[in-house]
Amino acid sequence: MRIHALHKLYQQRLSQCTRPFLARGGRIERCSYCMLLPYLCICDIKKTLSTNSAFLLLMYDDEILKPSNTGRLIADLIPDTLAFIWSRTQPEPQLLELLKDPKWQPIVIFPEEYTAPERVMHKYQAPEKNKRPLFILLDASWAQAKKMFRKSPYLNNFPVLSFSPESISRYLLRKAVKDNQLATAEVAGRVLEFIGESENATIMDLLFETFKENYMVGKERKQLPENATQFRFQALLGKK
Repeated sequence: MRIHALHKLYQQRLSQCTRPFLARGGRIERCSYCMLLPYLCICDIKKTLSTNSAFLLLMYDDEILKPSNTGRLIADLIPDTLAFIWSRTQPEPQLLELLKDPKWQPIVIFPEEYTAPERVMHKYQAPEKNKRPLFILLDASWAQAKKMFRKSPYLNNFPVLSFSPESISRYLLRKAVKDNQLATAEVAGRVLEFIGESENATIMDLLFETFKENYMVGKERKQLPENATQFRFQALLGKK
């Protein structure tokens, strides 16, 4: 299994805790990589996708510590996934340098109603040949994400890509304020679909669906037959 940026960020943030992190379910033994109960682990079904795109996750303080976070699913599949803890007053110098790197074309993913119309990207145009798209996701609760968007001036000059899905989110682990708000991994799936990588979008959606189902099974203390996770993922893949 590939160790990625979110695994490292998790360990970094955990080392900064002065007392145990007491999120709901925080005392339960979990796989340290997928954060599911050991018998529901999905690490064996992860695969690295081939894509020209990269993702940057700006995470609100302790978001990385929450077992229900789906941002790590993006890093499980997309090799160029970067992650930083967001700070209003002291953004990471490495983050600021990254956003200035000429090889990237940063694109912020956020609802268009919160930004100036001229920033909104309605059609995808591939960056110049010497650049790669870097999709920026604000990984937090909805109230926190709005605060991050308003108070991150270093994002102000980048285009904004917005999604308004017709169907409500399938993410039931943490209820959103609005029905059409998506989990972070769901947003990544819509991004991949938007840029024409439909197969990668399908795999992202399937991994998210499997994570969601296994998380709920663990939350309800149910049991699964041996190899049920692999069978479910393959069955879902076969239906697409």
